[in-house]
Amino acid sequence: CGEGFPDQSDKEPQHVPVIKKPYECSECGKRFAFQTTLQIHQLVHTGEKPYPCSQCGKSFQRRSNLQTHQRIHTGAKPYQCSQCKKSFRRKSHLKIHLRIHAGEKPFYGKSFRRPSHLQIHQRIHTGEKPYHCSQCGRRFPHSSTLKMHKCVHVEPSVTVVL
Repeated sequence: CGEGFPDQSDKEPQHVPVIKKPYECSECGKRFAFQTTLQIHQLVHTGEKPYPCSQCGKSFQRRSNLQTHQRIHTGAKPYQCSQCKKSFRRKSHLKIHLRIHAGEKPFYGKSFRRPSHLQIHQRIHTGEKPYHCSQCGRRFPHSSTLKMHKCVHVEPSVTVVL
């Protein structure tokens, strides 16, 4: 049947499927069950992006990524929240949104809904300020704070009334 069994020394032997992955990537050693999956994977190493967007020219390694990208141009948002009817282009974004309704905050002791929010929060503790003003060199922990700061450097427009 193509299935194997765990070590016979186990107290309670169970029937465990053996996953066969005969196709190996020569670059990194990762194994795949199908040759087509290996071929798609190898694009990571070659950098090839054979699926260009006919609207803007941006290219993708996978056809599915191109299809998701094209929703930007069409405005399609096929994933809808059943509770509030908000729609999303990506299924993963709907899943993140659903945490709001469930009250879930799965990152860092249930305080953050997204890992990126945790990373931003950690800057308070680390003092990291990755965003800097190109005019005065001042550094900021958030891109939004830098944007607000840049208003300091803008000269006020003078309106002449005749």
